[in-house]
Amino acid sequence: MKLVSLLLASLFAIQACADALSANTLPDSVREALQSARIPLDSVGIYVQDIHAAAPLLAINGQQAMNPASTMKLLTTYAALEVLGPSYTWPTEAWLDGKLEEGVLDGNLIIKGHGNPKLTVEHLWTWLHEMRNRGLREIRGNVILDRSAFEPQDIDTAAFDNDPNRAYNVAPDTLLLNFNAIRFHFSPDAAGISVYTEPALDGIVLDNRLKPIQTRHCADWDDHLKFSLTGEDGIIRINGRYPVNCGEHDKTLSLLPHQAYFEAVFRAIWRETGGSLSGTFESGIVTPTAELFSTQHSQPLSEIIRDINKFSNNVMARQLFLSLSLDRSSPSANYPVNTPATQASGVPAATPLQPASIAASNAILQEWLARKGLEIPELVIENGSGLSRIARISPYSLAMVLRDIELNPLSAEIEASLPIVGMDGTMRRRHLECEVKAHAHMKTGSLEGVKSMAGYLQSRSGKQWLVVFFINHPHARQGQQAQDALLDWLMENG
Repeated sequence: MKLVSLLLASLFAIQACADALSANTLPDSVREALQSARIPLDSVGIYVQDIHAAAPLLAINGQQAMNPASTMKLLTTYAALEVLGPSYTWPTEAWLDGKLEEGVLDGNLIIKGHGNPKLTVEHLWTWLHEMRNRGLREIRGNVILDRSAFEPQDIDTAAFDNDPNRAYNVAPDTLLLNFNAIRFHFSPDAAGISVYTEPALDGIVLDNRLKPIQTRHCADWDDHLKFSLTGEDGIIRINGRYPVNCGEHDKTLSLLPHQAYFEAVFRAIWRETGGSLSGTFESGIVTPTAELFSTQHSQPLSEIIRDINKFSNNVMARQLFLSLSLDRSSPSANYPVNTPATQASGVPAATPLQPASIAASNAILQEWLARKGLEIPELVIENGSGLSRIARISPYSLAMVLRDIELNPLSAEIEASLPIVGMDGTMRRRHLECEVKAHAHMKTGSLEGVKSMAGYLQSRSGKQWLVVFFINHPHARQGQQAQDALLDWLMENG
């Protein structure tokens, strides 16, 4: 019996060595694609494991802390689903600080935000029309914007890539409206180039100084456009040259501060409803004497995370990460309409005792990981979106998060939020003619020097695989072929 035990132990040891060897041996197609892209193996992190297996099928630099780019959103959205709950919604509230009589508010209208990641122009239009139907026609005071639910965000929007007007660089805000984005539509005509914006911006003037040109390179149609904002007089100037032979185009930018943007859109819609406003827009908080008039609720979190993951929406992810530390005792969404908003302490019920912050959300995330027994000592989260130069996690740790998701009752919500390979989201144009199409849900990430993917694949054998593939290298952009090759290989051989 002792001899048999020794033989079995030897066989297990040999098998373990064989597993280790195979786990560190790349498929030829992946290795060749990396070599062709001039990406060395030490700049790559890969972890592939059968959901039900105890050891990985493939592990290359699995424990190495690397920049995951937008695959970090997997951790943010998973934590939010458990901490906040899939049915969680964000209220945006309208409070009346004054007397409303016969359609006239003799006082201030206070708009209180709680960080809704997807308050669109359409939502605001519907909400303002609903307020008109409730009997509010004329505001003889000011509109007060209460943005106190988040700690003030001292963010340099130019720090990431020296392009502060790009839509993905928008800073979080509790009254984030329409992602703070302006879509400029350019249309050549007999008079030159006409320009208009979506949404309409009341009080903002477009100074169009574009000069028409001809070009052979329409892919670079916007290379010679320059946008500037004159804050004092509310003028957006557009200088440069526009290639008229390239036809109509759109360009989306973020040029206005959050409060100025909210005011410009609010005024435009309010006028459209037939409403009037005598005063100005000011910053402030809900006062103890104010009464809740109307509440606009966001979509539930289970729907919000689909936009975040399928389309890799950085602004929404940052809003969601901050929302982890919102004071749960303070939002007044469940308060009856027209009830005074004063707690026994005298503090308005709509005012958080502590504003949400990056530090507080990080602490809540770490507590959540500890409760789940997920140890990620190398984890660095800057903002929850992955739009970061300092964010770090290892392929192994992210794979363990994916495994934990798969064993969670909420797994269907996360998996449904991931892009379907060859079908939608950021993976809609990849593997269009391959067998792996529609057989994998993969979150992607891309930064300068970073190319990543992480998610699930069901191979031809019927097995469910965890897949994490990071590339941190100046040639990372050329590494997509290697990532695609891994999915194709795993589909056939897994």
